[in-house]
Amino acid sequence: MKLNISYPATGCQKLIEVDDEKKVRIFYEKRMGQEVEADSLGDEWKGYVVRISGGNDKQGFPMKQGILTAGRVRLLLSKGHSCYRPRRTGERKRKSVRGCIVDSNLSVISLVIKKKGEQEIPGLTDTTLPRRLGPKRASKIRKLYNLSKEDDVRQYVIRRPLPQKEGKKPRSKAPKIQRLITPAMLQHKRHRLALKKRRTLKRKEDAAEYARLLAQRAKEKKEKRQDQIRRRRSASQSQSQSSTGAAPAPPKAPKAAKAPAAPKAATAQAKAPAKAPAKEAAKTKSKAKPKGK
Repeated sequence: MKLNISYPATGCQKLIEVDDEKKVRIFYEKRMGQEVEADSLGDEWKGYVVRISGGNDKQGFPMKQGILTAGRVRLLLSKGHSCYRPRRTGERKRKSVRGCIVDSNLSVISLVIKKKGEQEIPGLTDTTLPRRLGPKRASKIRKLYNLSKEDDVRQYVIRRPLPQKEGKKPRSKAPKIQRLITPAMLQHKRHRLALKKRRTLKRKEDAAEYARLLAQRAKEKKEKRQDQIRRRRSASQSQSQSSTGAAPAPPKAPKAAKAPAAPKAATAQAKAPAKAPAKEAAKTKSKAKPKGK
């Protein structure tokens, strides 16, 4: 089994191969993130304390924190998960990963030295590799050099020398400091605040103007309505006065009362005597004619 050991204090990293399984047995059944004493690795590791940061099995599948098993599982991973880098936006993929418990099927275990022991480890603790890039943020530069707010941070930026060309002066490259407070930055901030205040005042003025216009329109509408009501009332009053001031019309003559109708029997009796004299006159005429022809 191989052990990939790193020491953040010096920036060095070393890969050692351990043939004796008894030496690495102390890491078995341990989880990622646990700290283990490395005395069993050899006499030079006496007093060292290392933290298990990960590992790979013999097929190359990585260990994943939080998977409480010693075997291999298939998980649906997306952006933000370890052991997976999405190729497209929003892509998810099912990947095989190993649990966070160490066992004998691992080929490489990654370790980080948390406490240095008595002896030096050649190639790991005896040499120091300077960092290629220094801090870029102004607050982190102040923290690194213990500077106050009055100190100029630009003088403490770590510059990186560029390869020198023949006949040219040596050149170096420095990162742009972020969150650096300068007079131009303060001026921009004041300008933003002034614009914000101006927008606020304009918004208030527009709201007041709109409210005034709205009240004026409502008042005009109310006056127009009252004027219409007043005109209707005056028109109705004048019409009623004109109708009462004209001459009164003559009263209509009462209709004559109809005589009560006589009963049918009485009319029949009245008509009967009128026919009798006519019959008698006809009889007398017939008697007066001569009989011979």
